[in-house]
Amino acid sequence: MKDLSVLLVDDEPLMRLSMLDALEAVGCDVHAVPTGAEGIQAIEKKTFDLVITDLRLPGADGLTVLKTAKEKAAHTEVLVITAHGSVETAVGAMKLGAFDYITKPFQMDELLLIVERISGVIALRRENQELKHQLEDKFCFNGILGANSQMRAVLDKIKLVAETDSTVLIVGESGTGKELVANALHQNSARREYPLIKVSCAALPETLLEAELFGHEKGAFTGALRQRRGRFEMANRGTLFLDEIGEISPVVQVKLLRVLQERVFERLGSNQPIETDVRLVCATQKDLRKEVAQGRFREDLFYRLNVVPIIVPPLRQRQEDILVIAGHVLETCSQKLNKQLRGFSQPARELLLRYSYPGNVRELQNLVERAVALGRDHAMVQPTDLCGFQSCPYTGGVSQEACGFCSEGLSGSTKKKDQTMTSLAAAREGFEKDYIVSVLERVEGSRTTASRILGLSRKALWEKCKRYGIPSAYHDDQGEGE
Repeated sequence: MKDLSVLLVDDEPLMRLSMLDALEAVGCDVHAVPTGAEGIQAIEKKTFDLVITDLRLPGADGLTVLKTAKEKAAHTEVLVITAHGSVETAVGAMKLGAFDYITKPFQMDELLLIVERISGVIALRRENQELKHQLEDKFCFNGILGANSQMRAVLDKIKLVAETDSTVLIVGESGTGKELVANALHQNSARREYPLIKVSCAALPETLLEAELFGHEKGAFTGALRQRRGRFEMANRGTLFLDEIGEISPVVQVKLLRVLQERVFERLGSNQPIETDVRLVCATQKDLRKEVAQGRFREDLFYRLNVVPIIVPPLRQRQEDILVIAGHVLETCSQKLNKQLRGFSQPARELLLRYSYPGNVRELQNLVERAVALGRDHAMVQPTDLCGFQSCPYTGGVSQEACGFCSEGLSGSTKKKDQTMTSLAAAREGFEKDYIVSVLERVEGSRTTASRILGLSRKALWEKCKRYGIPSAYHDDQGEGE
């Protein structure tokens, strides 16, 4: 309990003095006051580790002192003192955030026992926070791992902008961790006690997305059987994360622009304006400047969203991070599956470092999760564990099903097999590209119709078009409002 800062609020002089002496005797730094008003003044001037307050006080009561302490610093613990007949009031105080209560009359040893327990909780919280800071200073920040200089710059930018209310636009390929960046921005902002609401703009058609964002009144459209709050209402005082913002239609773009400019909106089917206090974070795989130049995205909205851009580099540009992330996922998955793997063998490490990871961090996570599932206890992860195919080239076999991961990562000693595997992979990709182009030509460039024929999501089709260099004219629907 040494160096624990304590505010003591009690209007009975003898009781106040007895508690003061007992707490100072065990090393607490105690500030004692006789009224609730003086207690509130002390809280406003200084943050205490612990506030001990009687519930019945002149001026302001103990519940007011409790609320003030929690509003000033949520981590401040509060112990309330109550008369025997006011236990219900004390229980109510605990619902407001008090750590515990003690009823009069009590022995000082009883009080010190509770204070010791509170001190232990505070010490553990400090230790965890210190360990967290040490880890973050080295490689990690809110689940985002990065030893690479580009990622360190990204993490530094997140830390700086998180404390503001500025709108953030996160740009990066699929699987790079854009949602983790949004999480980190919210969790390190002043809004972290309020909701983080997420919307995938690519997953909803225009009419549903509009209703999802702004809500609707009963009868606003067919199927609207009751009033529903939109995501802007749900995220009030918190953060709203709009993923794949480049996919929203012109109609939704106009409404979103108005919200950003005026901080008001209406539910569908209503003319009643609703004010909103939301921090907006958006993410996209697209180059929105090109989208603006091609007339698919409003220029004024782009500048409203692009206040603070954060560009997340693909994993192929952050080779230093590959083994760091792989090791972290290996440890996490091993604990989850109750396995004890000793790490990656040297060939497996070399294979991990050679691969280009078109699916970025998400693909690396999946590879390592598979390795844990296939790996044996107390053994090193081998290339065959990462690949998942019994006839992996590393075992001397050749399979038409061998994945691009193992064929791309082959060493010089298996160069001949690598060429064989690459030619097969190239043939498959060539066929896939030609077939996608033929389908798009047949449906006059409609991505929605093409994705339905191909059995792909619109997002997956867009990614394949980008990967194979299929002309941008086929990337978006024509006349379908998507």
